[in-house]
Amino acid sequence: MSAIEINKESVEELISLITAQEQDELLPVLEKLYPADIAELFDDFNLDQAVYIASLLEPQKKVDVLTELDDDVKLKFLAGYSNEEIANDFFVYIDSDDAADILNAMDTTQSKEILRTINDKEHSKNIASLLKFPENTAGALMAKELIRVKQSWTIKQCTDEIRIQAEDVSKVYTAYVVDEFEELLGWISLKKILLSRENQKVEDIYDSNIISESTYSSGEEVASTMQKYDLVALPIIDAFNRLVGRVTFDDVLDYVKDEAEKDYQMLSGISGGKDTSDTVLSNTRARLPWLIVGLVGGIASSLVIGGFEEELARNLQLALFVPLIMAMAGNVGVQSSSLMVQGLANNSITNSDVWGKLGKELLIALINGLVCSGLLMGYGFVSGSHLDIMMTVGLALLSVILMAAVIGTVVPLALDRLKIDPALATGPFITTSNDLLGLFLYFMIGNAFLG
Repeated sequence: MSAIEINKESVEELISLITAQEQDELLPVLEKLYPADIAELFDDFNLDQAVYIASLLEPQKKVDVLTELDDDVKLKFLAGYSNEEIANDFFVYIDSDDAADILNAMDTTQSKEILRTINDKEHSKNIASLLKFPENTAGALMAKELIRVKQSWTIKQCTDEIRIQAEDVSKVYTAYVVDEFEELLGWISLKKILLSRENQKVEDIYDSNIISESTYSSGEEVASTMQKYDLVALPIIDAFNRLVGRVTFDDVLDYVKDEAEKDYQMLSGISGGKDTSDTVLSNTRARLPWLIVGLVGGIASSLVIGGFEEELARNLQLALFVPLIMAMAGNVGVQSSSLMVQGLANNSITNSDVWGKLGKELLIALINGLVCSGLLMGYGFVSGSHLDIMMTVGLALLSVILMAAVIGTVVPLALDRLKIDPALATGPFITTSNDLLGLFLYFMIGNAFLG
């Protein structure tokens, strides 16, 4: 908890102090706030106010505030600075992975100019090396800053070198052991270094049992590995087993959060990673395509209903259960597809158990369908509905639930085989397809049983 409670009144008071440039009163307040708190306040500040607040902060705290900002707010905030100021007031203090993320969101010309302007050329080179990796790969997530020690060193050499290297590393968790060719051999804890004799060799005490990922491993693989083995940092190697960087747990948390937001938006029928602060036109573009899919599905459903107009005229009670059939088909389909998408995301589903998963979903759908159909038949008996109508609707409901379970299970798996994001299979796509096929199946069964 910050020492200052952030509410509407405190924000208004801060804005009045900024407007009056009451530096003596602002400094004690800013000292008590964490970078995340100050970043939250930037949502209520205009550009000039945010830049003024940043000018009162210590260099490292100013950079920490920048890294806490949302991606779109970062760019708006940095628009208040020249390329030279961005390079040498911010990027010299920022980890290479965070700097690369910011540059990737900028115009290419501006990114190149900032890289050329950074005084620390080694740091600039590290940042540039991360820009070549595709988005959401281990190479794009990793930072170049880490502690590495040579296998042939003594403990004294290690401690001397760690003091030098640690100046550029914001969070020190462990030291990675490499050979003369920079190939990753293992790791050694800082505690073990402190407790070992100065003349002892690293090769005698390091742990060769180390888990790593390659630069082109997916973000999902990195997150899954770190979760499975409970790691706070994961070393990243290139094709020649050379240590090139590390991914820390905070980077993975940000990645997982971003992916969860994207998947939730896909589930809701929104594309493109949108939020409430985006423009009306931008949000409209993201939502409209899926609404059009729903509209086309609705038109197709109306055509199906129109095709069975005579049957409905003879058995009007069938029309009463159309909303029920559509709702149940959509609900079952979304349930099954959501479980498949979750399983594919955390790698708990493999090619070898696809048929097992499908069989399990069908068994669950059969049990649920029998229960729901039984309840529906009970309702029909109590309400005095015709037995033949309720038998038809009950059988149709069971069939529709089974069909929806198959579609909800198979479509995400098929999209995953085609290298398409399975999240696309959820929401409006599943609901619309199940509505359409469910209605068709319902009327076909009604036509067969009731003539």
